[in-house]
Amino acid sequence: MGKKIIGALTEDVSSKIMDKYNSDVKNTIIRNALTKHPLYDIVYNRTSEMGVTPYFSVELRSLPACNQYSSGRCWIFAGLNILREIIADKLGVRDFELSQNYVALFDKIEKANFALESIISLSDREPTDRTFQFILNLPVSDGGQWDMFVNLVRKYGIIPHSAMQENFQSGNTAQSNFLLNASIREFAAKAHALKKENKDKEIRALKDEYMEKIYTMYISVFGLPPKQFDLQYKDKNGDFHHDRDLTPLSFFEKYIGDSILDYQSLTNSPTKDKPFNRNYTVDYLGNVIEGNPINHLNIEMDRLEEIIINQLKDGQPVWFGSDVSFYRIREHWAWDDNALEFRKVFGLGLDFDKAEMLDFRNSAMNHAMVITGVDIVDGKPTKWKIENSWGESVGIRGYYVMSESFFHKFVYQAVCLKKYLTEEELKATQGEPIHLNPWDPLGTLAE
Repeated sequence: MGKKIIGALTEDVSSKIMDKYNSDVKNTIIRNALTKHPLYDIVYNRTSEMGVTPYFSVELRSLPACNQYSSGRCWIFAGLNILREIIADKLGVRDFELSQNYVALFDKIEKANFALESIISLSDREPTDRTFQFILNLPVSDGGQWDMFVNLVRKYGIIPHSAMQENFQSGNTAQSNFLLNASIREFAAKAHALKKENKDKEIRALKDEYMEKIYTMYISVFGLPPKQFDLQYKDKNGDFHHDRDLTPLSFFEKYIGDSILDYQSLTNSPTKDKPFNRNYTVDYLGNVIEGNPINHLNIEMDRLEEIIINQLKDGQPVWFGSDVSFYRIREHWAWDDNALEFRKVFGLGLDFDKAEMLDFRNSAMNHAMVITGVDIVDGKPTKWKIENSWGESVGIRGYYVMSESFFHKFVYQAVCLKKYLTEEELKATQGEPIHLNPWDPLGTLAE
C-alpha cells in the first residue's frame, strides 16, 4: 500500500491477532455461545448473588412498586414514592399511589417553556455555539432532578393515581417527545432569524404562539387534569373515609406542604473540579422558571452513606440517583459489580476509577429510585434494598438488592432531610453555588 502510516491497522497486525484468537479454544466456545444467547447471560457470574441476598438489618415497610413503562420519568416516580409513604402513613392505608401522569403533564409544559426561554436568551449566538448546540440537541426530555420535582409539586400540587391514571402516551413518550423537540428547534431557527433583525417583540409573540400549541398538545397527549376531586379510602382498620372537594394544591398542602423544603440534594462527585463541602448548580437545567434552581451539596461517599443510614434508621426512605447501565440484568434482583465478568471473558471492562469514569464520560447518573433498606455488618453497610419503578414483574416484585461495592461506584446522589446535616454542611448549602456547564455529569439525570 506504499508509505506506512503510523497507527494504521495493517494486514500483518490483523493476521497476528487472528492467529492468536484461533489458537485459543476458549474463543470458539464463547463465539458459539454468543450466537444463541445474550452477551450478559454468557458472562454472568452466579456466585455474585451470595453477597446480595434480600435480607436487611434495617428495612422499611414500603408500598408496592410502580411502573414507569417506556418513559424516562423515574425521578417523578421516585419523588412521588417518597411522598406517598408520608401520605399513606397519615391516612393509615397499606396501598396508595399518586398520579405520575399529572406531574409529568405539567413537567413537559414547564420544560417546554423553560427551553423556549433558554433559546430566546441564546438567539443572538450561532447554532454552532456549544451551549446553544447542547440545548438544541435535546431541548426537552423525560428526565429531571429532585429540585425540579419540588418546583412542580409546589406549583401544581399532587393528586391520587385514581384521579388521573396512566394512559398509553404517558407510558410511551418517544413520539410526543420527538414532535415537541422538533417544534422547539423550529422555533429556535425562526427566533434566530428574527434576532438578526433585532425583532425582539416578534420573538416574544412567536414564543407565545408556540407555547399555546405545545400546551394544548400535551393536554391531548397526557389527558385533562382535574381541578377538583374526592378522596375515598378504607384505612387499615377497615373504616371508610371520604374527603370531598379537594384540589391538587389543597391536597398537597394538607399532607405535605412546606415539609418538602426540608430535603437537600447531596452528591458524590470525586472529580478535581468539584471540591467537597461546596454546593453546585447546573446552568440551563430546570423546568419551572420561577422555581428554585438546582442545588447539590457535594460530599464524600462515606459521609453520604452515613446520612442515608441515619434517615433509614428513622424510618424514612431516600430518593437517590445512580448509574444503572452496568453489572445488572433488568429481570434479576441482584445488582453487583462482580456479576458480569467482562474482563475474564474478553479482557475488557466497563468501570474504572469513579472520578475518571465521570471525567471521561464512562458513567453518570441516569436513573432515580428509592432506598428502603440497608444491611449493616460490624457498623458498615454491605448491601441496599432498592425500590424501583419498572413494575412488579421484575426483580423481587419490583425491588432490587444493590451490593455495597456497586453502590459505592455508581451512586452519585441522594436526597436527605436537612436535619441530618452538620451546621457546616447546612451552611454550605446556603452559599452561592458554583455554576457547572449544562453538559456536566451532575446534570445527566435530567437528560
